[in-house]
Amino acid sequence: MARPTKYSKEIVEQARAYITDYEMYGDMIPSIEGMAEVLGLHRDTLYDWAKQESKEFSDILGRCMQVQQKTLVNKGLNNTFNSAITKLVLGKHGFHDKMEQDISSSDGSMKPQIIELVAKVNEEES
Repeated sequence: MARPTKYSKEIVEQARAYITDYEMYGDMIPSIEGMAEVLGLHRDTLYDWAKQESKEFSDILGRCMQVQQKTLVNKGLNNTFNSAITKLVLGKHGFHDKMEQDISSSDGSMKPQIIELVAKVNEEES
């Protein structure tokens, strides 16, 4: 038999409060790990609640990540945060600095052009 859940209205309110008060807990950015620490829970529990307990908690975790991204972008742009660390964490949000080029086309219209070199043979030499 599974252990009873600690999920409650109080936990939900504490999680919401963490998103706005994360700096009060010594965190530079809000995070799921920081939220779990403040709530006295393991981060896997928070992810489980987001999947199984309620859409409300899923929205709370989503909002936490949204505020994290905004904070990283803003503080990265004004050089408040270390650029290497900002870049690293923003990678988890889908930001990348690489350029990708697609040199093929799905309809086959972009085919390599074949150039054939033909030399005229001098008839006197043959």
